[in-house]
Amino acid sequence: MSTLTKAIRIEQNGGPEVLTMMEIEVPAPADNEITIKQHAAGLNFIDIYFRTGLYKSPLPHGLGFEGAGEVAAVGKNVTHLKVGDRVAYGQSPIGAYAYVRNVPAAQVVKLPDGISYEQAAAIMLKGLTVQYLFRQTYRIKEGETILFHAAAGGVGLIACQWAKALGVKLIGTASSQEKMDLALEHGAWKMINYSTENVPERVLELTDGKKVPVVYDGVGKSTWEMSLDSLQPRGLLVSYGNASGAVEGVNLGILAAKGSLYVTRPTLAVHVNTAEKMQAAADELFDLVVQGKIKVRIDQRYRLEEAAQAQEALAARKTTGASVFVLD
Repeated sequence: MSTLTKAIRIEQNGGPEVLTMMEIEVPAPADNEITIKQHAAGLNFIDIYFRTGLYKSPLPHGLGFEGAGEVAAVGKNVTHLKVGDRVAYGQSPIGAYAYVRNVPAAQVVKLPDGISYEQAAAIMLKGLTVQYLFRQTYRIKEGETILFHAAAGGVGLIACQWAKALGVKLIGTASSQEKMDLALEHGAWKMINYSTENVPERVLELTDGKKVPVVYDGVGKSTWEMSLDSLQPRGLLVSYGNASGAVEGVNLGILAAKGSLYVTRPTLAVHVNTAEKMQAAADELFDLVVQGKIKVRIDQRYRLEEAAQAQEALAARKTTGASVFVLD
């Protein structure tokens, strides 16, 4: 049985003005899907990339990949979930900006009672991103010092706490003293103001001339050179986002000149491409939250009809912590 619901859709790529709230029909779940009555959805930079067309998806389409709610219906092949279960997801087909939606059951995890829907919507994509960055792409180890850009953002604040829990010294970057203080409160070891300080020089000072074995860079174009210049010989630059624009026109010879460096451009989807991997990554994240080692900071809450305003604030870097859409 189909359901009518409201959702954000775009019919063309462009600025925030292309976001339109409309009524859509959600069909009964397919054999391997579930229908979720959503209570919260997450806001992330990747949503902006799909809105602008930096990342491509056939138009028209919805937006968003992260949400939480309760199971309203299950497809006939779904056995691990039932109607009424509390669930969350951080990697789904595009379309999380909706009150009701269908999601492949393999991409959904059960939500522990100790974590609210808003918390889940705030941490699933961001928290799973930190999990694959820290535990799979480059497995950071106790005693290491790392560099993490945009440490006061939604992903960054989780990274600060996770690094501290692992005994890793995280050097973060941010654009203001307020954001630097926020990251330090969440476990960053040291902070660098990239607006007023030379990041590679400060990294060199903070590491007694050693630099770092890995840099996590979700900013992109504006931090590319400083990231490379902060790495030890044979160090790894993990470029996982494009908040300042895509890195283009790269001369690979620069990697040799700066010390036989490595660069990778990983995605969450490849790291949690089975239900078992997804649940295992989520369980590691949930365990740290339940233990209190990762505290979920939600600094912005929006109604779904405020999607344009929410994306404008995120793009302008006026937000701290996580932003969620409250759908109750």
